[in-house]
Amino acid sequence: MRAWGHELGFSQIGVAGVDLHEAEPGLLAWLQAGFHGDMQYMQAHGLKRARPAELVPGTLRVVTARMDYLPRDTVLGRDDDETVGWQATGWQRLHDARLGNVSLYARGRDYHKVLRQRLQKLADRLQDAVGPFGHRVFTDSAPVLEVELAQRSGLGWRGKHTLVLSRDGGSMFFLGEIYVDLALPVTEPGGAHCGQCTACLDVCPTRAIVAPYRLDARRCLSYLTIEQDGPIPEAFRVAMGNRIYGCDDCQLVCPWNKYAQRSTLPDFDRREALAEPPLLVLWAWSEADFLRHTEGSAIRRIGFARWRRNLAVALGNAWRETGDPAIAEALAAAQGDAAPLLREHLDWALAQRARAARSA
Repeated sequence: MRAWGHELGFSQIGVAGVDLHEAEPGLLAWLQAGFHGDMQYMQAHGLKRARPAELVPGTLRVVTARMDYLPRDTVLGRDDDETVGWQATGWQRLHDARLGNVSLYARGRDYHKVLRQRLQKLADRLQDAVGPFGHRVFTDSAPVLEVELAQRSGLGWRGKHTLVLSRDGGSMFFLGEIYVDLALPVTEPGGAHCGQCTACLDVCPTRAIVAPYRLDARRCLSYLTIEQDGPIPEAFRVAMGNRIYGCDDCQLVCPWNKYAQRSTLPDFDRREALAEPPLLVLWAWSEADFLRHTEGSAIRRIGFARWRRNLAVALGNAWRETGDPAIAEALAAAQGDAAPLLREHLDWALAQRARAARSA
């Protein structure tokens, strides 16, 4: 299976058992604290996430898979020079207020499509070898306790930012699973290697990592710019900076990501329109432009209204930082026919320069 997985572009394959009862108290506590925000489906599914055999009756094992997603042309870092490599470039982009910043994982093809197809091919290879068996393929598409399964099967350990970390791949990878009714031998988990490091907690722009291994989604910029369909809370708009889809800060700062690997697949190569997009260029997109540039991309699922909402906040921050009159003109021109959600963010954005002057 490992050999087949590598042929399909996976970096690592593991097998986990289905007894996850030790994870249930933590899941319940997270839900009871309201840290899932408006993601009501997480509350609705409840403990089914920690009970694979309830989600898919007959499941005996879960095949776990890791797929690296850094684009093939990514410049990897060097131990002796932290000023080069994709992490250094990421920080530079965050400090250029005129550029829009899209999370690295979303600059290529939608990972749901890529992983699901390749996981099914892996399942088909296994079926060819052992005969018919029951299975279901999942890629962030069902109530699956992905991180728990990944660490139990030896793909890595849960980092303090709640993402899976690997000693030879950092955290720049996707996870996928195949629920099977075969009693495959399980792979052994490894140890955790975060030690005393708190870099991810310290760098989070909204303090969403409220404690080691505990994330409050309601404060997380990835949740706010992608999952939430209402207003961005005003308390977090300045902290958004130029992040218009997701946030990579906790991964940019993580020391283990100096070991992150490039993908072997062209699917995750950066689209030109999302490589280094000026905010004003993105703001000028019509809805048809948005749909064309995001076809087959994970970004498309947030829709044009949320996309414009996010851009309005980023442009407000750029207006405050740069004082570029072209930004104010572009924002003001959109006020006339703006829907209420967008108008609220436009009004906030246009007020930023004056607020900056008052606080100076």
